[in-house]
Amino acid sequence: MKRLPTWREMHMDTTPEAEAIQFAFYRSAPGWRKLAMMSSLNRSVRTLAMSGLRSRHPNASLEELRYLLAELLYGTEIAEKIRSVVPAAGALGNE
Repeated sequence: MKRLPTWREMHMDTTPEAEAIQFAFYRSAPGWRKLAMMSSLNRSVRTLAMSGLRSRHPNASLEELRYLLAELLYGTEIAEKIRSVVPAAGALGNE
């Protein structure tokens, strides 16, 4: 299995001084602010992932793209369970 990069290897463009300021900011932020930052990060990840899926599968329907996103985020087994439980958009009259 390929070795994962260390924290330092992933942040070579950040000086230790700047990193210390960032960590102090994160530590001092109230809980609601930390949740807001994580929510924003999650939205960004999903948006970027969906954009990548659209470019790799230009003819896929929105339903297919959502399945591929679920597969990417949660794995095939869970994506299949989601697909079997959540009705297609057309079945709900949301076409």
